[in-house]
Amino acid sequence: MQIDAVDHAAIKTAKLEETRVFFVEALGLKVGPRPRFDFRGYWLYAGGRDIVHLVETETPKAPSSVAAINHIALRVADFEATLADLKTRGIAFSCETTPGGELRELYVIDPNGVRIELNAPGATEA
Repeated sequence: MQIDAVDHAAIKTAKLEETRVFFVEALGLKVGPRPRFDFRGYWLYAGGRDIVHLVETETPKAPSSVAAINHIALRVADFEATLADLKTRGIAFSCETTPGGELRELYVIDPNGVRIELNAPGATEA
């Protein structure tokens, strides 16, 4: 067996519409085709691929800060534009750079407490 890439992340949420709005309006993903499951949800696309699946649940789930999976990472095409957009929208974030400066990282929290890393190659000056 050989794994080529991460295919998608699924987020269970009791805040389906609020979460959709966050990923679409704040992060720029697009709602796209989804199989006709017997539960509500959305498949969110970037670059023609479904990368985040939202699944409606009745009860809230634990946030990333107490979950075994700490965050999901999404690559951004333009780090500076992403940083400016988050500031303009008033979305709280934190900045990090990997040791050696190979990867710039912005962290945001979705409406469910899921930690989202937005990253691009290179050192940050934020």
